[in-house]
Amino acid sequence: MSSPEPTRTELPQLGRRGGGWVVAQFVLLLAIAASALLGLGPRGALAWVAYLAGGALLGLGIALLVAGGAGLGSALTAFPEPRSGEALRTTGIYGRVRHPIYGGVILVALGWSVVFATPVGLALTLVLALFFELKSRREEHLLEQIHPDYPEYRRRTRRRFIPHLW
Repeated sequence: MSSPEPTRTELPQLGRRGGGWVVAQFVLLLAIAASALLGLGPRGALAWVAYLAGGALLGLGIALLVAGGAGLGSALTAFPEPRSGEALRTTGIYGRVRHPIYGGVILVALGWSVVFATPVGLALTLVLALFFELKSRREEHLLEQIHPDYPEYRRRTRRRFIPHLW
């Protein structure tokens, strides 16, 4: 007898706690970091624009990462499966966006790719954004099972990754 098809929100666990998601995330981040070696290196006046824009993206991403990590405190984990016994975070940065750490990582990857003018890095950043879209869906499915008020929080907090944008 075949198993039923997973619903849209039921993405694979990839390991007992979702370790496959963490490994894939680490590989993607290493590939983005290494993409600097393939960068074109901005030149002339364009270099300053790339450094300023990329630096701003890096700074915003780091700020979002720090705010997200501080907001989670002891609940922080790289795994999509939430730590048991932790309360749902709905205030601070989590009152504005549901996955600020993922948003911060995306902005850091984008800033890195701009600073080093690497088309490969930009392409991998798009892959990373899609990856976090899928990982966050899995995480939200698990959060719904633990926190009955999660659907209301998701309805109230419309942005997934970046305040005012996405």
